[in-house]
Amino acid sequence: MSMLTTVPPVVILLALAIVVSRLPRRAGHAVGALVPALAVPWAVMVPEGAHLHVDSFLGFEAVLLNVDPFSRLMGIIFGLIAAVAVLYSYASEADTTQTGFALSYVATSFGAVFAGDWLTLIFFWELMAVTSTLLVWHYGGKAVRAGFRYALLHGLGGTLLMAAILRHYVEVETFLFASVPGGPETAGITSGLAAALAAIGIGVNVGFVGLHAWLPDTYPRPHIAASVFLCVFTTKTGVYGMYRAFPNGHEAIAYMGGGMAIFGALFALFQNDMRRLLSYHIQSQVGYMVAGVGIGSPLAQAGAFAHVFNHILYKGLLFMTAGVVIYRTGTESLKKLGGLWREMPITAGAFSVAALSIAGFPGFNGFVSKGIIISGSHYTFGKGPLPLGEFYTLEWMLLLGGVGTFMSFIKFGYYAFFHGEYDGSVPDANRGQSIAMVSVAALCIIYGVYDTALFTILPFDVTSGAVVDHVYETYTIPHLIEGVALAVLGLVGFAVTKKPLSKLGRVPDVDSLYNPAVFYGSRGLVVGVTELYAAVDRAVVRATGIITRTVTSPNDVVARLRDDDSLAHPMRAGIGLSILILAVFVTVALLALS
Repeated sequence: MSMLTTVPPVVILLALAIVVSRLPRRAGHAVGALVPALAVPWAVMVPEGAHLHVDSFLGFEAVLLNVDPFSRLMGIIFGLIAAVAVLYSYASEADTTQTGFALSYVATSFGAVFAGDWLTLIFFWELMAVTSTLLVWHYGGKAVRAGFRYALLHGLGGTLLMAAILRHYVEVETFLFASVPGGPETAGITSGLAAALAAIGIGVNVGFVGLHAWLPDTYPRPHIAASVFLCVFTTKTGVYGMYRAFPNGHEAIAYMGGGMAIFGALFALFQNDMRRLLSYHIQSQVGYMVAGVGIGSPLAQAGAFAHVFNHILYKGLLFMTAGVVIYRTGTESLKKLGGLWREMPITAGAFSVAALSIAGFPGFNGFVSKGIIISGSHYTFGKGPLPLGEFYTLEWMLLLGGVGTFMSFIKFGYYAFFHGEYDGSVPDANRGQSIAMVSVAALCIIYGVYDTALFTILPFDVTSGAVVDHVYETYTIPHLIEGVALAVLGLVGFAVTKKPLSKLGRVPDVDSLYNPAVFYGSRGLVVGVTELYAAVDRAVVRATGIITRTVTSPNDVVARLRDDDSLAHPMRAGIGLSILILAVFVTVALLALS
């Protein structure tokens, strides 16, 4: 067996993370960028169907390495963006300890997406929560409290997923995926309670509406380079996990994806903090991926993973451009910026490419992958409860999310780069930051213009009628009209809403409800339990004192009760007599047991 299939990449990457954290900064980042870059050709060359089967992992049969078209795609893009992010980290003055934490996060993500069974997946899934929390905490300050909330929510999600996996194991008696040798006949998590728990548990990672608030709460807090790593791995590994749990899709998941696309774009539009705006758009864009998985057809699922690939590129680039602005100006708020395109043309150009990509404008990679998912929502999914003319329910939800995306990034670009003049002079991105941004921007254009380069790595051939129900073509007249129409609607929408949006303060989200509810509820629970324990303790001590005095000096107790004026009241007399009888009963019982 070759080295390609005997050593899972997580092993090498975890060792790398330790080495990088101990090396000098330049050497550590050089090694840290090289090894993830080498993971890209490894993911391309490792043969499909390669498995590393072990008879005992945590006491159970497991597959630590499983290579199929889905895991291969994830390995390619994870390795690529990790290498670029390490270069960006070095250029942005991150220390080697932070980069070591980041690479351990990368490593555990590799472990999860190349797992061939549920036990291995949940093992690395939970380690991802730990390593990403350490990456957030390393920055200190406000990132510490945000990291605690992040860890709490992901701990809850992981617990629910673990419960689903255990329920699944009870029913099928194996943790293995159906696609590996010895796996069960039916793919995915078992239906019923297990499926519901898995959907909610994974829903935390992908940012289901109501379970999403950790995204905008956490990602704006740490070092700018840490945000580039964070925006990639957790949510996309979540999409991968959603596919493994629901390989045939599910209607409720599809519509949740549509809701995420709208909700995330809407709340992004309300934001003035750059990284908070981008964080809401993670939820929105992951909504397209979740919708594709939920639709369940080969066309839609190919679109979901095409969007995973493309989103990692343009979202990483957006966080890099926002990071450069913060790095040079020290400002997070769009209200305090403006006119930066004159001072920072490279950063403004990279942002423009990324913004057009995420919005799905023709010629950029987001146009390709969004188009596949939207086609899947029309041709391979039901009309749903609220079709509007020729637009089916899920289809118009995704299109409406697209309009909101255009509006959000027109707002971002307008206030940060193109409106007014910046007060003062700031340098553009440094050499390392520029190389990282221009490289990713070039890929956004390449995968947008040469769509066949993307199609070759998708799990399903979207151009083959033998594979998909509806053959997809990117650059057709209807698709081009749709892409331009969304852009025009976004431009008009921003022009109409610009003034009222400028007057908005911070718009509360669900965390404004459950953060204080959890805080005060937890405090109330702790105080309640503590006070109850203290009350019981006092009662036991008092009763023990009475019993002890009764056993040792019964005559004194009787005399004290007789002389006590409170016995004049019949109720108190009855209580005193009851205590005396209880004391005598306990005494007799103790003597009988001795």
